[in-house]
Amino acid sequence: MTTHAPHTAQSVTLPASLDEAVAALAAMPAAVPVAGGTDLMASVNKGLLRPAALVGLGRMSELRGWHYQDGHALLGAGLTHARMGRPDFAALIPALAASARAAGPPQIRNAGTLGGNIATAAPTGDTLPVLAALEATLVVAGPGGARREIPVTHLLAGREMLAPAELIGFVRVPLLHAPQVYLKATARTGPGRATTSVAVVLDPARRGVRCAVGAVAPMPLRPLEAERWIASLIDWDGARGLTQEALAAFGEYVAAACVPDPLPPADGGEAPQPSPAVLHLRRTVATLARRALGRALS
Repeated sequence: MTTHAPHTAQSVTLPASLDEAVAALAAMPAAVPVAGGTDLMASVNKGLLRPAALVGLGRMSELRGWHYQDGHALLGAGLTHARMGRPDFAALIPALAASARAAGPPQIRNAGTLGGNIATAAPTGDTLPVLAALEATLVVAGPGGARREIPVTHLLAGREMLAPAELIGFVRVPLLHAPQVYLKATARTGPGRATTSVAVVLDPARRGVRCAVGAVAPMPLRPLEAERWIASLIDWDGARGLTQEALAAFGEYVAAACVPDPLPPADGGEAPQPSPAVLHLRRTVATLARRALGRALS
């Protein structure tokens, strides 16, 4: 499995269906599920993880596609970033396709999966702010054919966790048929981990704007007050245009909400001034939010 960590796994199970995978995990509580392995195997190679057994999810065809259900797309957790980046998927959920295309070099996009990105829950996960802005829901499979749904933000925030032998089977995403934009900033030119990412989704039916900021906190952040304020300025029955001043103010509003000033000390003294790194991060968030909303409205 790896030249750096021999004898890592004692057994590998390759189930053909979601329920078989759940049953395998229930029968082997120490087993670890693996799909693309882009995060798991990195941990194994670094010596951070020594799974006693693996349950491979790569043979489950039911998780590698999507279908439609009550105005939503039910996305299989086994969808790779490369598959989500294709034009047919981008026509359905543009921001999620854009985040998938930005998820690293080709070898990562070809292997990494939507479900793995969610389960790993790394703050820099590219799809996570998009799923938060879309208010996506996870369909979780459990023993005995059980199914339950939880908001993706609940899992990312630790409000609800996967129980033993449970697996993310599908991701339910509303089909808004409206503009969506995903932008990210990295520390270097070319594919790389996000230092900041922003997803903006328009919801004309509800006359709303949804925004989520990634990589600045352990989970994506929703600046709800900024969303409501900017939505109130948009002429939803007209051209939906905004002035550059309004777009800039939205960016600043989002940045202030997601990258706040340092808290004052407990003894009641003056709050410290933001560091240069914090100010740079705030400017980056403001710029991405302004650009993302401007592109969505255009």
